[in-house]
Amino acid sequence: MASTISFGANSGFQAGTINGPVNTEFHNHAPPERLETPPNPSVVIPFSRDADFVERGIILDQIYQKCAVSGSRTALVGLGGVGKSQLAIEYAYRTRDLSSETWVFWVHASNAARFEQGFRDIANYIKITGRRNPQANIFQLVHDWLRNHRKGKWVFILDNVDDANFLVKPQSTGQDGQTNGVSNRDLRPLVSYLPQCPNGSILITTRSKDVALKLVEQRDIIAIEPMSKPDALTLLEKKLEWHDDGDNAIKLAAALEFMPLAIVQAAAYISQRAPRYSVRKYLQDFRKSDRKRTSLLNYEGEQLHRDWDAKNSILITWQISFDHIRIPEVLLSRDEQKNSWQKQKESNENNYANISAGYSDEEEDSASQSSVSNRFEDDVLVLRNYSFISVNTDHTTFEMHGLVQLAMREWLKAHEQQERWKQQFIKNLDVELPTGEYENWVKCQTLFPHAQSAVAQQPEDQESLRDWTSILCKAAWYAWRMGKGVEAEKMSVLAMKVRKRILGREHNDTLNSVGMVGLAYQLRGRWDAAEELFVQVMETRKKRLGKDHPHTLTSMTNLASTYRNQGRWDAAEKLEVQVMETSKKKLGEDHPNTLTSMANLASTNRNQGRWDAAERLEVQVMEVSKKKLGEDHPSTLTSMANLASTYRNHGRWSAAEKLNVHVMETRKKKLGEDHPSTLNSMSNLASTYRDQGRWDAAEKLEVQVMETRKKKLGENHPHTLTSMANLASTYRNQGRWDAAEKLEVQVMETRKKMLGEDHPSTLTSIANLASTYGNQGRWNAAEKLNVHVMETRKKKLGEDHPSTLNSMSNLASTYRNQGRWDAAEKLEAQVMETRKKKLGENHPRTLTSMANLASTYRNQGRWDAAEKLEVQVMEIRKEKLGADHPDTLTSMSNLAFTWKGTGKETEAVKLMVECIQSRKCVLGIGHPDTLLSCTALAAWEAEQDIVVFRVQRTVAKIDGLD
Repeated sequence: MASTISFGANSGFQAGTINGPVNTEFHNHAPPERLETPPNPSVVIPFSRDADFVERGIILDQIYQKCAVSGSRTALVGLGGVGKSQLAIEYAYRTRDLSSETWVFWVHASNAARFEQGFRDIANYIKITGRRNPQANIFQLVHDWLRNHRKGKWVFILDNVDDANFLVKPQSTGQDGQTNGVSNRDLRPLVSYLPQCPNGSILITTRSKDVALKLVEQRDIIAIEPMSKPDALTLLEKKLEWHDDGDNAIKLAAALEFMPLAIVQAAAYISQRAPRYSVRKYLQDFRKSDRKRTSLLNYEGEQLHRDWDAKNSILITWQISFDHIRIPEVLLSRDEQKNSWQKQKESNENNYANISAGYSDEEEDSASQSSVSNRFEDDVLVLRNYSFISVNTDHTTFEMHGLVQLAMREWLKAHEQQERWKQQFIKNLDVELPTGEYENWVKCQTLFPHAQSAVAQQPEDQESLRDWTSILCKAAWYAWRMGKGVEAEKMSVLAMKVRKRILGREHNDTLNSVGMVGLAYQLRGRWDAAEELFVQVMETRKKRLGKDHPHTLTSMTNLASTYRNQGRWDAAEKLEVQVMETSKKKLGEDHPNTLTSMANLASTNRNQGRWDAAERLEVQVMEVSKKKLGEDHPSTLTSMANLASTYRNHGRWSAAEKLNVHVMETRKKKLGEDHPSTLNSMSNLASTYRDQGRWDAAEKLEVQVMETRKKKLGENHPHTLTSMANLASTYRNQGRWDAAEKLEVQVMETRKKMLGEDHPSTLTSIANLASTYGNQGRWNAAEKLNVHVMETRKKKLGEDHPSTLNSMSNLASTYRNQGRWDAAEKLEAQVMETRKKKLGENHPRTLTSMANLASTYRNQGRWDAAEKLEVQVMEIRKEKLGADHPDTLTSMSNLAFTWKGTGKETEAVKLMVECIQSRKCVLGIGHPDTLLSCTALAAWEAEQDIVVFRVQRTVAKIDGLD
């Protein structure tokens, strides 16, 4: 049965409650790179020295002679498996033996990705300054280092350059218009980053002479032929670790055409089975399979662009190995197996090393999981011994060379088994690949490359196609969770199209795929496209399943989530109320899905500024969760975190802190310190510390969150970038604007590259940077960024979207700082009127825009207009938020300043004293806002003292005259 993603109850795809700081306009940056001490010259290659290396005549001498020429480029050209890389490895170590001051670098250059990784590994090893900058051109950095004669002599080995196109052709840009670290203005071929300079030489290995001629001169090519007879015999005996007395070893070496890799594989095959297997037996098997060998060479010859009679003995060795390795009960039918085994038994020629030798029906019936595991380990051992796979450094995953994969695919074609095994691969991967939720991330990370490979392995069989689309959906789910929007979209769209074709548009699996595409669109900020898909899913499910079916309710929840992203909170609320009421009716008030719908509605209420309504819902959710699930259940903790967020909006920071600390500590204990939910709670607590002006405490938490996310999720993950932006915000509050700027530039550039220049998150990071520029007094730079953000948001989101209005407000603030008060007034009035219309006159954001406009009126000397607005703001905030809410106290302070400006000294002082007393109680004596108020009051009182003193002195003078 195909494993598919369910978008129903508890599937994990339902857009849940907002938990964690939503930093829509964070404005902050990373400290400069520390100078690092580079290591001493060494051999930087990924292989140890081969103790069984055979000299092979004068080839190493030829390599030395050519590479000794300053700035030389030399290529080793020969058939795959002829030993080019082994020669290069030995040359590297001998170079080191002769000159301890010479660097030796190794880059695997089979494709552009491995080539770039090799450069990055070199840059990291020699600690090149600037390598960690995501925008750094890593090729240029390494190139410049190599050209610097002060760095010493070096040898640069490019291994497996079997396709030079990616090296010699100009680089192409990706979807985002850029290559990694290389600007559009610098797309020259990668080969240009291989310097020709007096202090170094380059050695290349390739199977293709044509490739070599694209990189070196004809005279600099060294043709690597198969080994001589004596050398081949020496290699075979070294690998066998014994001497064969007859001439079988020489005959075998000749039969293998003296190819080093074929000899090594044959020796491993023989040694593994000794003493029950020998060189003679191997040779017998080789000679018996001549027809298979001829057939295989015909198929392989076309794929490898060689003539029919080319010497492809390495493929013959692989053919023998494949025949030995294959599992009869898998490749053959049950009857064919029995017939084959019976013939082998009758002829007493059981020459095949069948991994499942001795198989019987009874054994199948009684086989245990333990025996299956043992057989798997045996299979792995065989593959490793033939070098078909290698064990990675994690000791749990394997790697197979591309040529081996190609040979295997061609071998399967020859046996008309390719489609069957493609289907088996897809079936196995579908069974093993889990959904993309957190508890599966480790396994998903391991299997995701296989899922990416499966994209190109679309099967023909319809049932297999269903498994294939299941793989794509689950892989897309994981990619979505990991913030990989491009991959998530590509896989989910492909699955959606195929499912529509083979299952129909209204099939549940098809609708799941459509929903997954919608989530991918959401991740990429394509909210209108997401909305269209979610509406389609919702309407289809209403029609097919009914309005109150759990899957229908889930699709309504996803649509509501999109409405929230679009700032369409009334539309979101309408859907969420409907979902909540239906869930209460169908599932009960304390059902987990009902509680989730209540939490979603509370989140929308928060966005609407209806904090009392949000709090009521969140308290209800929390208490029911405590009772039904327990106080430390993840869902209960999420409800507590949501309530803490509402408390923050209320200005009840002590209550928010208490809840956040409890949630954080419980999650650390239950989930671990590096669990995403734990990191969210740490980030929430840091936000509360920022509200309280406890910036050092906030910084400490934010740094920890950022570093952990870098390690667990990667530097480019959206959550990691959010934590970097949060830290930058704290740096801004601390007045560390240079540090904030560096982080914000990094976040902005990474988001441009990963998400696109007009993605909402990218625009937020640009706005954050503009804010920092404003703090630095760089008003023109801030204005330029703010205008760009505003215009892009108008185009992408609409003129009345909350984010667009935020950017207009930011630009108005910049105009105020520039003294362009008329321009500021125009924008602020527009923002205020739009918010009144969209959000209502009492919404917190509307009140903020009114306060901003009043500030501009003050700057213009329009005291009456400023006073009128400020009184209105203050009174509404007292009524809606309470007299001691931080926002209310801010409006009191603003009004006091206006009264001071109009000469209402007594009223101003009285109001400021009241404000200070409340701020001391609510915020604390050390909070920046409290200190600001105290400073202002002290200045005013000093002015009054001076006036009194002057009056007294004047009176004294008059008295003296009298």
